[in-house]
Amino acid sequence: MKSVIAFVFLFFSISNFGQISNTLTPSDKVYGLSKFWQEVNYNFVYLDKVDRQMWDNRYKELISVVQNTKNDYEYYRELQKFCALLKDGHTNIFIPKGIVEQMTTMFGDYRFFVKNVQGKAIIIRTNLSKKEEIPVGSEIIEVNGKPTQQFIDENVAPYKSSSTDYVLQDWSISNLLGGLEGDTYKVKIKKPNKKIIELTLTHRTTVEKEVFPPFEADRKILDFKWMNKETAYVALNSFSDEKIDSLFVEKLPELYKAKSLIIDLRYNGGGNTNIGTAILQYLTNDTILYGAKSKSRSHIPTYKAWGKFVNEKDTINNSWAKKAYLSYHDEYFYDFDYTPDTIHLKAKRIVVPTVLLLGHITASAAEDFLIYADKQKHMVKIGEKTFGSTGQPLLFDLPGGGSARICTKKDTYPDGREFVGYGIKPDIEIVPTLNDYLKNKDVVLEEAMKYLKKK
Repeated sequence: MKSVIAFVFLFFSISNFGQISNTLTPSDKVYGLSKFWQEVNYNFVYLDKVDRQMWDNRYKELISVVQNTKNDYEYYRELQKFCALLKDGHTNIFIPKGIVEQMTTMFGDYRFFVKNVQGKAIIIRTNLSKKEEIPVGSEIIEVNGKPTQQFIDENVAPYKSSSTDYVLQDWSISNLLGGLEGDTYKVKIKKPNKKIIELTLTHRTTVEKEVFPPFEADRKILDFKWMNKETAYVALNSFSDEKIDSLFVEKLPELYKAKSLIIDLRYNGGGNTNIGTAILQYLTNDTILYGAKSKSRSHIPTYKAWGKFVNEKDTINNSWAKKAYLSYHDEYFYDFDYTPDTIHLKAKRIVVPTVLLLGHITASAAEDFLIYADKQKHMVKIGEKTFGSTGQPLLFDLPGGGSARICTKKDTYPDGREFVGYGIKPDIEIVPTLNDYLKNKDVVLEEAMKYLKKK
């Protein structure tokens, strides 16, 4: 089981601390910090990739810092920044719901949405009355007197937990101007015609509901259409609801007519690995599917105690010494039994030239789907690299109504290749440009059609 990825990232400029209560005592704050630090040390599966001296030193520094935070929000900000040092997309600090409800993306007369397009903070949607003043495609080039990237590096990215640099940039840009009621940003915006305007934006509710361009209709968990008489398109937008399996089966009479197939996973943030596998079995002639191999840390205190007296040279040809040494250094792992999945499906299969569409949002159980599909010769992956994070998180509460999760399981390809921290790379990489976006061109889908036409 893979948990669905859901993140809350809250960043703003001039902190409106008057709106946030300070319910936590200094002892509460130290306890919450220590609880997270302790659980990471015992359970975080990627602890071997962490600079332990840096990690422990930062913990010691924060003991006094968190006690002096002005309110609950500032406290949780410090925890988020601490967590971000681990650089893992399945290890997060979640701010209490009461604080989250006070956040807004509105600026009264102005409302706009920002997206990472080719590394730039591009405005992709505004409230309708501002579409001429701030055209879609305008770029935020400065925030609070700093170039946008510098502002991100100093004020946004350090608080985000991400396994990959490109997802970190996506989130930093899309959450660039979040805040509390009354918080203020000073921004410079470069329009598509190169004209630069300056705005002072203060967070308050926007009464105007209409936006331009209008929001897309909510995605169904499964979308189906014919691209032409031969190519069927299926978007699998989530593996969090097993209903998608029955929806897919309902489309089988149509899909059996297809001469080629496009499976779109670009908006699939994960869910349950078994749900995706139940669909994949219809798309292969194989009777055995090879999924991810998994491991977790193994902690036996006595081995750790023995390990203090074992040197690395003692481990040569000595399995006991090796286990003790690795346990002392928190690097001893338990490999879960690995058994490939056997398919017992009696239904007709759909084995035709197939394109799998990928993107930065393709995550967790959707990445597991791609691992199962890795050796399918009739399939090709097109798009951008995937999210690059999966695993089984340990969930626990923190003082004041917040919570945390820590990744406890490492998944790899069956042959040991790592994709967490790197993403699954497409066979044909297509990165949409700003011009593509402004023209509403789905160049990834277009490339898929070109590829299938050649086939």
